[in-house]
Amino acid sequence: MPLQPRVTVVIPCRNDAEFLRPCLQALAAQIRPADRIVVVDNGSTDESASVARAFGAEVVREEVVGIWPAAARGYDEAMGSCDIIARIDADSRPHPDWIARIVRAFVADPGLGVLTGGAEFYGASPVVNYLGDHWYVGGGHYWIKKFLGIPLVFGSNFAMRTTVWERVRDHVDRTNPRIHDDLDLTIRLRPSDGIRYDPELRMPVSARPLTTQRALWRRVWRVVPTFAASWPEGARWRRADDGDAAQDAPEPTWGEATWPPDEDDWATGLGRQA
Repeated sequence: MPLQPRVTVVIPCRNDAEFLRPCLQALAAQIRPADRIVVVDNGSTDESASVARAFGAEVVREEVVGIWPAAARGYDEAMGSCDIIARIDADSRPHPDWIARIVRAFVADPGLGVLTGGAEFYGASPVVNYLGDHWYVGGGHYWIKKFLGIPLVFGSNFAMRTTVWERVRDHVDRTNPRIHDDLDLTIRLRPSDGIRYDPELRMPVSARPLTTQRALWRRVWRVVPTFAASWPEGARWRRADDGDAAQDAPEPTWGEATWPPDEDDWATGLGRQA
């Protein structure tokens, strides 16, 4: 990696123009700006695409509705023009030093492949914001690391070397709109990919997914089909770095999870899945 690695920020977006505007404003205020910003318009019917273009972002359209299809399309678009793919959501509001922290971390550690951080929820009561940070995201980091042996990659706040995406892009369940994209990505990673959780790499994100019991339950429920979709690769005993055969083995067909029912994976009025 060069001393000044190229960074592309990928933002999946569906009907989130009002949140995308402050997100792109925050990216414009970075002390180390992104080399490229790719907004993946996932079939939006609002002004998301025009807002993105107004801030100089590139817009690509993904017709298959779902965060995994949109995110994967963005990573593919970024792959040929950068060294680091950074990911946030439309309702993320990165601190001014977010990209600078990421670049410093990857330059300082050649073995680092994926860097992820935590959340600072906004837009709800102090209690909901606190529980989102410490219970929802914090609990996910604790239990996923306990089960998989590596940190959970938080979809609203992470960056990975392009080489990592090149390795896993054909292993993730990228066309499945009914699973957690960030958890599925985590399951396909291996310790040798160099995954690190930095508690100081914080990301303000909307508390929309936590404000109703139904919205929260949707996200907790998706953990089950996400692990099912990756079985048996997700089993801890199959996750050794020498288990290439396990990665390439055909996976069983598990049927789509359709409960709780919803219009689409983005959950109207909620925006982001993670």
